[in-house]
Amino acid sequence: MRANAMSWLTVIMLGLAASAAASQESAERNLQVPAYEEDVFPPWQHGANNDALDRGLEFTVPQVDALADFHGNISDPRLVLYVGGNYFFAMAPLVQAFEKDHPEYRGRLYWETLPPGLLVQQIKANGVITSGNMTWTAKADVYLAGLGAVRELIDQGLLEAPAVSYVTNTLTIMVVKGNPHHIERLADLADPKLRLAMPNPAFEGVARQIEASLKKAGGDALVASVYEAKVRDGSTTLTHIHHRQTPLFLMQGIVDAGVTWRSEALFQEQAGHAIAHVDIPPAENSTAIYAGAVVKGAAHREAAEAWLTFIRSPEALAIFGRYGFLPYAADTR
Repeated sequence: MRANAMSWLTVIMLGLAASAAASQESAERNLQVPAYEEDVFPPWQHGANNDALDRGLEFTVPQVDALADFHGNISDPRLVLYVGGNYFFAMAPLVQAFEKDHPEYRGRLYWETLPPGLLVQQIKANGVITSGNMTWTAKADVYLAGLGAVRELIDQGLLEAPAVSYVTNTLTIMVVKGNPHHIERLADLADPKLRLAMPNPAFEGVARQIEASLKKAGGDALVASVYEAKVRDGSTTLTHIHHRQTPLFLMQGIVDAGVTWRSEALFQEQAGHAIAHVDIPPAENSTAIYAGAVVKGAAHREAAEAWLTFIRSPEALAIFGRYGFLPYAADTR
């Protein structure tokens, strides 16, 4: 009897042990970090948007630890640029060309590519900014955004005249490669089944141009649908980090479309990402004029003026041309 009891106890213990092992194995499988394609997540240019000569320990983990909007060495820059994020992808070749023409600044540029409205807040905060657990100070020498915004800041006394204009840009509808939802025009964005990513009007100047284009395409009703009704029901997501979030959301399957600058769609396509775009006809499109100016009290005025001269040069305009920007005859005030 005792032997039989021991046998049953052994069987029960072995069963429990096997069950525990299976549970542990299942738990370990569930705890594994999900695999993802690193190229989907910023920074997309693999360190090219950084002119620092000595990089020390390189620690970038896509999706987790990546300061994609801050570039260069903050320790002792000789030129600090606040660049509206509309052309973050063009900054690497622009900086390389500028430093080739001005070797005295090689490895000494620092630049940020946040939405223009956020950069204004940083100017008003004397260059202080916090991201995650880190706070640092980088007072701007040059501010670059839309011409209207630059002129307004000159009037407010934050920037100094003249406003230097250099290129123009137009809008497009960014979609997943292959356009699976068969989006053909701006009016299609009112479809309640479509999930949209749209720039936030609170700090992204492009939202004004987008609203103007929506109004041309479908009147106030289309503007209200995309920017009010669909925001309320959750089918429009407002971006927080300018338009880099739109292609990211598209590649992750979070949204189906979004209106961005045409240049950004071209960059994504050139980078080989699963992104495409739908052209908006001229009658419904909007054109932006990009401009820059020296920030009042700039610490590096000579370098700032050199950048504003360079940005209108044939070499700089050719770089912009790779992404669909068109030259603009300099307009100063």
